[in-house]
Amino acid sequence: MGPSTVEDLLRVLAPQVLGAVVRRYGHFDTAEDAVQEALLAAATRWPVEGLPEHPRGWLITVAARRLTDLLRAGQARRRREDDEGRAQRWIAPAADHREPFDDSLVLLFLCCHPALPPAAQIALTLRAVGGLSTAEVARAFLVPEATMTRRITRAKQRIRDSGLPFALPDADERPARLDAVRQVLYLVFNEGYASTAGPHLRRVDLSTEAIRLARLLHRLLPDDPEVTGLLALMLLTDARGPARVGPDGELVPMAQQDRRRWRGDQIAEGVALVSAVLPRGDVGPYQLQAAIAAVHDEAPGADETDWAQIVALYEVLMRISDNPVVALNHAVAVAMARGPVDGLRLLDALAADPRIGDDPRRHAARAHLLERCGSLAEARAAYAHAARLSTNLPRQRYLYGRLARLTDAGDGEHGNG
Repeated sequence: MGPSTVEDLLRVLAPQVLGAVVRRYGHFDTAEDAVQEALLAAATRWPVEGLPEHPRGWLITVAARRLTDLLRAGQARRRREDDEGRAQRWIAPAADHREPFDDSLVLLFLCCHPALPPAAQIALTLRAVGGLSTAEVARAFLVPEATMTRRITRAKQRIRDSGLPFALPDADERPARLDAVRQVLYLVFNEGYASTAGPHLRRVDLSTEAIRLARLLHRLLPDDPEVTGLLALMLLTDARGPARVGPDGELVPMAQQDRRRWRGDQIAEGVALVSAVLPRGDVGPYQLQAAIAAVHDEAPGADETDWAQIVALYEVLMRISDNPVVALNHAVAVAMARGPVDGLRLLDALAADPRIGDDPRRHAARAHLLERCGSLAEARAAYAHAARLSTNLPRQRYLYGRLARLTDAGDGEHGNG
């Protein structure tokens, strides 16, 4: 088994193993350290010794032994009664208790602990369940990495120092944690489908894991409309994945994608889910985003997309969600429905928003609309700025490619219409 294969397997198993160790033994913060050491041991030994018969069980056993060592070392540094008097009281389910979801989903609910503010719940879960680095979590939240490091550290400290039990929530407690759970899955999926950094456009392991967890959550809560909407949104978006990447790993914009490569089974499933849930009322942001994705996926071609309907859906979404990325996508949809000048006006209004004003996505969208207006000099500057800001290499190459094409066409510039 090659190193890359081992790495992929460990990435999938990591949250499952951490969930199992925490569920069985408690001590979330120490368990995370123990699991990291078990993963390191596997990454070193498996390529040489071969894959064990039960990789997940192997990791859990090694992590549990290491957890015991770490706890003993901690007890040696402080009196046992002080340790027992601290607020780290963990409640694990009985040995014969079986939840209708696996350890990854258990871990997801554990991280969404009521002792933490929502932002800390999401950040901690992205690290523990999604496997994102602190830098990736920071980009997902549009904050500096140092800020996110402090936030995650404080979250672990607050869990450790809280007098509340850190346990699987009862059925009547789960709704209070659902907002954070849904947002975590959404952010993990987005990082997988459109990676913020690195050499690849997509991290299929993350998007696949998010879909798997969303299916488990939907199985647990089939009547929750936003859980249904979230699963539909993931399926409808992920269906376009194979056509989004060219043969050399390059970005292929939706308008240029070969729609025959879209996954028809996922589109059908996603459309069925969103069609079933929307008529119930109580429409939320995930259902609306799923409806937008369905309009895209059901269009026979890019020129036949119902942009007016997409604009209308985004405007409903903006009334219930203060999300700068939604406003950005709305501006692009307006440009497609009404013309680039109207879209540019909306994009320029977002420049003052610190959450999105200097985001490479806004500059890239602005460059494209400036190009459509014929303002080639401004478009070149915007493409260059977007490329410099981008931390994803294929997206950066795409933007520099657009810039080079406009530079070659510079002599034909025809004003600022």
